[in-house]
Amino acid sequence: MAMMKAAVFVEPGRIELQDKPIPEIGPNDALLRITTTTICGTDVHILKGEYPVAPGLTIGHEPVGVIEKLGSNVRGYQEGQRVIAGAICPSFTSYACQDGLPSQDGGCSCHGYKPMGGWRFGNTIDGTQAEYVLVPDAQANLAPVPDGLTDEQVLMCPDIMSTGFAGAEAANIKIGDIVVIFAQGPIGLCATAGARLRGAGTIIAVDGVDARLDIARKMGADVTLNFRNVDVVDEVLKLTGGRGVDASIEALGLQSTFESALRVLKPGGTLSSLGVYSSDLTIPLGAFHAGLGDNKIVTSLCPGGKERMRRLLNVVASGRVDLGPLVTHQYALADINDAYDLFANQRDGVLKVAIKP
Repeated sequence: MAMMKAAVFVEPGRIELQDKPIPEIGPNDALLRITTTTICGTDVHILKGEYPVAPGLTIGHEPVGVIEKLGSNVRGYQEGQRVIAGAICPSFTSYACQDGLPSQDGGCSCHGYKPMGGWRFGNTIDGTQAEYVLVPDAQANLAPVPDGLTDEQVLMCPDIMSTGFAGAEAANIKIGDIVVIFAQGPIGLCATAGARLRGAGTIIAVDGVDARLDIARKMGADVTLNFRNVDVVDEVLKLTGGRGVDASIEALGLQSTFESALRVLKPGGTLSSLGVYSSDLTIPLGAFHAGLGDNKIVTSLCPGGKERMRRLLNVVASGRVDLGPLVTHQYALADINDAYDLFANQRDGVLKVAIKP
């Protein structure tokens, strides 16, 4: 039996590089040889035991690679072709998918809905921090990488770019809107870029690290606020003449940032929440205007499928956004524990780590 190396969740606080069999594909699957993958904040939640997965599961959900094998039913692709697949890889056959909610794909269950069900890699099936990964429903999920683009240029497409852009889309940003994005980690930076592409008139980026705020300006931020130096809510209200912003995007997953994102909204504004929360949230009564402020609170999980990936790849290929600078470090798969240690502890200015098998 042919074997491969894979980063496997063992127990909270412990991920190990282990030998596992190279997956055997079915007629609707593809086997991808991973050339680059990365570590996501969600993987850190899994490592810490804050998000439960089964022991023995291969972690990771952001694949860039080459098609090694194709199932007999998969058409329109070639072995040896460079592709990506979305972190969300839905079946596109469930009720949820056909209702326009592929991220909530419940598969063949009677009603077809499951929260986060479209997220399979590194959640319910073996993921991408390995030498190979099986891509289910490959016909619906593989997207060819345009010629001339490096792995690092497209590494954000499967999840981080898709999620950040989804936050800007869910915020319903209109041309000329004033938008504030809380947290300028990889997802927040992509939300900033997405707000610019959506036509926002003024983009305010918030973070506590000046280096990230410098990158935010390159992504399209007009104003940057370091929460360590200013009261962000007061400052945003001053910048808007007391009116508040049209939309706020929360990209961290904390009570404090969620609450600030609500407090800076104008009446009728939208809070677009992208953060992964690990404890209960409370809504402050005053900021909620007793429930009468016509505000909207929306959540998003990045859409999946090859059409979503094709669109994101086109944005990168056109040069409208360059997310390559978000890849700040590179590690071999053999050194993935060192990569987790760096990323989980946010040392050395890390944003994203490229993992190379």
